[in-house]
Amino acid sequence: MRTIGIPMTRISGEAWLGRRLRAVAGTAVAMALTLTATPGWASEPTGRHPLIAPAPTAPGTDDALDQRVDAEQSEVSGRAVLDSGHVDIGPRYRDGQWSIQIHDDTVVPSVWRHLPDVVFQVPDAAVQKVPDDPNYTFLGQNPGTPVYVVPQTQNRDVVWIGWNTQDPGTMEAIQRGVTMNLLGVQGPGDVIVYLQSGNLGAPEVLWNSTKPYPQPLWVETNTHTHANWIFSEPGVYLAVIEISADLIDGGKVSSQGTLRFSVGDQTSTEQAFTAAYAGPTPPPGGSPAAAGQDGPASRSGTSSDGTSTALLTALIVLVAVLLVGGLIWSAVRGAAARRRAETEREAAVAGDGAARAGGREGQR
Repeated sequence: MRTIGIPMTRISGEAWLGRRLRAVAGTAVAMALTLTATPGWASEPTGRHPLIAPAPTAPGTDDALDQRVDAEQSEVSGRAVLDSGHVDIGPRYRDGQWSIQIHDDTVVPSVWRHLPDVVFQVPDAAVQKVPDDPNYTFLGQNPGTPVYVVPQTQNRDVVWIGWNTQDPGTMEAIQRGVTMNLLGVQGPGDVIVYLQSGNLGAPEVLWNSTKPYPQPLWVETNTHTHANWIFSEPGVYLAVIEISADLIDGGKVSSQGTLRFSVGDQTSTEQAFTAAYAGPTPPPGGSPAAAGQDGPASRSGTSSDGTSTALLTALIVLVAVLLVGGLIWSAVRGAAARRRAETEREAAVAGDGAARAGGREGQR
């Protein structure tokens, strides 16, 4: 009796399914990476705002973005008017005390200053005109209107204000980062702080004095960022901020302080030093956002809309899961259909062989 079999080069349903699932998984991972690789705000943005036409900087000026804060840098007292050079707002944690201070890089060596001792002076050299571009309607000003701009990219004629979470004591004590909360602004005009990534990137507004407070901004540990600060009118501005964080040991820390700005050559810095904030502010840690808010792991740095980013990420994951699930279901059904077809073919071949064998027996 002749034995008839299936060629051994055929791929089994299980092997085919394994290959298909590996291909599907690879496709899903590639899609997820593509979807999540949308432009974000880096911790050290370098894009230029169309309003900004910075004076040429000396070679190496932007190296300040790569700074390392020394644990031994001094903390000094005494008034200081900062009208040019690199400065950062940031938290410090020393001897169990959490505070907001100014990291002053305009002196050598760099020092930390207390907020009441510092006035940021923004000169008339900072004036730029609002562009005729719909991307900048958030400024609330007509095209061509002069505004004062502290730029994201350094201009040697204007103080360069950023923030950092690089104090060694802070980095050792906190979990993932801090929440910088704008609690209120007092002044003759509007204050808007925003980031922009490259010439073609859309502006991302971080703080806007025309909007309700508080306005939380998540900042990762070991971040150093600069942004565009816009003042619509000359005069004295006071901005109350709070910086809070969760500690590694399970505790929470929070501190409030007032940033002081003297905007315009004719504005008195003495008035900025002595002005008192009269607007309402929440108590330290009094708002849910101030008590601790998760944010994206970084552009920034820094995004102020952590909730939107989390929702987008969740949506991308959901789409990827549904896609993978659909493809797996399709693969399983295809494998099952192949197995049925193979079984039927084997049965047919076996039946045909038996019929032929029966015919030969009958002929005998």
